[in-house]
Amino acid sequence: MSYKVAVVGATGNVGREILNILAERNFPASEVVPLASRRSLGTEVSYGDRTLKCKCLDQYDFAGTDIVLSSAGGDVSKEFAPRATAAGAIIIDNTSAFRMDPDIPLIVPEVNADALGGYTKKNIIANPNCSTIQLMVALKPLHDFATIKRVVVSTYQSVSGTGKAAIDELYHQTRGFIVGDPIEPNVYPKQIAFNVIPHGGDFMDSGDTTEEWKMVVETKKILDPKIKLTATVVRVPVFVCHSEAVNIEFENPIDDDQARDLLREAPGVLVIDKREDGGYITPIDAVGDFATYVSRIRSDPTIDNGLNMWVVSDNLRKGAALNAVQIAELLVEHHLSK
Repeated sequence: MSYKVAVVGATGNVGREILNILAERNFPASEVVPLASRRSLGTEVSYGDRTLKCKCLDQYDFAGTDIVLSSAGGDVSKEFAPRATAAGAIIIDNTSAFRMDPDIPLIVPEVNADALGGYTKKNIIANPNCSTIQLMVALKPLHDFATIKRVVVSTYQSVSGTGKAAIDELYHQTRGFIVGDPIEPNVYPKQIAFNVIPHGGDFMDSGDTTEEWKMVVETKKILDPKIKLTATVVRVPVFVCHSEAVNIEFENPIDDDQARDLLREAPGVLVIDKREDGGYITPIDAVGDFATYVSRIRSDPTIDNGLNMWVVSDNLRKGAALNAVQIAELLVEHHLSK
């Protein structure tokens, strides 16, 4: 069987990656329709060796569309979703619009594929936050073995997670710094070039930011509601790939050798962990790859059953577009083809 697929937000960073990955993985699509805002009507985007022209989301008739892959912002998703689902389409949404809805599954295929069947309640499936996705892929095999009690995670998030304007800002600020031009922050509240900003999302009354809060609540929904997690989100001057320093406390004993073996066998994980100079993964090494990389696996002697590790993944691919396409593949294989 083949399926008619619409990609909402096709001109954005994630939308273009979705189109690339659909083609790379030979998704069984009879037709792929790129959708964007009115101002992007007619904009050309690549789909494999083909060039497609964007249609206007506001005017698009979803009748006959089987799957919608959306990455155009939460407000956009909330606006078009009722129209698409009423026409019979199933939405895989990459925004925060539906993640905490109890009737909408929040899916990382390597972690909780069994929850996908819940999509029938609203015909919507939510894609988690990019930094949550890579963390869940790395934590799942360890949790199954030793049961996680608490996680402390600090993220080092690339500017591509904020969008194309942030990529442009890092480029222009870097160039301006080198040639001595004045630097004016626009996308971020402070200069991002040659700097780090401990701020992601909006500040909440607790002092946490919304990006930090998302990691807490999404971990509980995806992996285990009993897990305690605290996060600090930091934006760094890297174009693509998010990194995370992760400290984990387990209920049961686990050592670094066991963790390394478990992660080597885990789906979606690649372990690069040599205790020597350069024997670890960095963001520039992971750009364009599908895997979640894990390095610096070591015991934490300050707590019982503690581990530290370093996790890196391409936030535009596994952290967004790939995860969405993997969900679509599971949907086709286990639900729509029956």
